[in-house]
Amino acid sequence: MVTKNSLGKILSGLKGFENPEFRLEQYITPSEIASDFLWFCYMQGDIKNKVIADLGCGTGMLGIGALLLGAKKVYFIDKSAKALEIAKNNFNSLKLAKNSAVFLCQDVKNFNNNVDTVIENPPFGVKNEHADKGFLEQAVKISDKIYSFHKIESEEFIKKFSKDNGFGSKIIFIFNFPLKLSMKYHTKEVKKIKVGVWKLERKP
Repeated sequence: MVTKNSLGKILSGLKGFENPEFRLEQYITPSEIASDFLWFCYMQGDIKNKVIADLGCGTGMLGIGALLLGAKKVYFIDKSAKALEIAKNNFNSLKLAKNSAVFLCQDVKNFNNNVDTVIENPPFGVKNEHADKGFLEQAVKISDKIYSFHKIESEEFIKKFSKDNGFGSKIIFIFNFPLKLSMKYHTKEVKKIKVGVWKLERKP
């Protein structure tokens, strides 16, 4: 187990995307945001000794952080083989237990294992509108507890989606999420967008 401060330091040393794919909206979650978010999940009892799915894991920031906080097993799911390879390398660099991680190169809609907790930072739908909806649709099929990042403008959609699927929802964080200059169409060094993290929990 690591402390919150050491978690942030370890995550800051992980390798990011080499050549981000704009159609997949590949942005790395900043280590300070990831550590704050994961520590909250840990304090809620939703990480330690739990089986977790990191849907759209990218380079593995969230899932690796969960393992550092004592998760029993993490499924890393991403349809980008390049991103998944970086996630594997990041995992291997920390010498974590080999049987604690499963890496799957596939669309999240094809992942059907039931898990204790879903953590996800899906595409925000900047390039493909509602790209994040498919992640939520799969998440509610496989878990009773979901933590998910979305643009703050999605609040009403999240509320309605949760209600329609028998979940309660609440926003637990609001971040100014920095999108660093990494795509050919970017004109600013860093563009900040307001992003919320929601916790969805199935109602009894």
